[in-house]
Amino acid sequence: MAAPFLGGKERNVQTNPPAPAAVTGDKPATDLPPSAAQVAKAGMSVAMEGGSKLVVGPNIKLKGNSISDCDTLVVEGLVEATMKARVMQIAEQGAYKGTAELDLAEIHGRFEGDLTVRQTLYINATGTVTGKVRYGRIVITEGGMLSGEVNVGAAAPSP
Repeated sequence: MAAPFLGGKERNVQTNPPAPAAVTGDKPATDLPPSAAQVAKAGMSVAMEGGSKLVVGPNIKLKGNSISDCDTLVVEGLVEATMKARVMQIAEQGAYKGTAELDLAEIHGRFEGDLTVRQTLYINATGTVTGKVRYGRIVITEGGMLSGEVNVGAAAPSP
């Protein structure tokens, strides 16, 4: 029985445990190769498990000298900083200005500055990256833009 809330009447509340998820076979639904977006989602979801995470929400501006001890940064607003992290995700309406050294980056919005991605840089159809860019591997979806000084082979050591 649930306790009354703000003087309301008591009522019986029953909760049912969630039903178990359906189990399917090991084969994929189709034999088509995965799209860049599917590859990006798989890579990012694995990278984001556990660790520290900072989310800069929509309409929020974060301006600082540096961001440290952050495994994952999610940018939905505006960030102006220097950072070293494992993963950065910039949402479609998000923007990052500054310097970043990362393992993985997924750009749906805008990045401007000095970007080093030791593993894979994903630039989606709405993403724009400008500045000095170094990466180990790159995936650009049709419509995504990359401009500036671009070099393959991110030589920076992992944080």
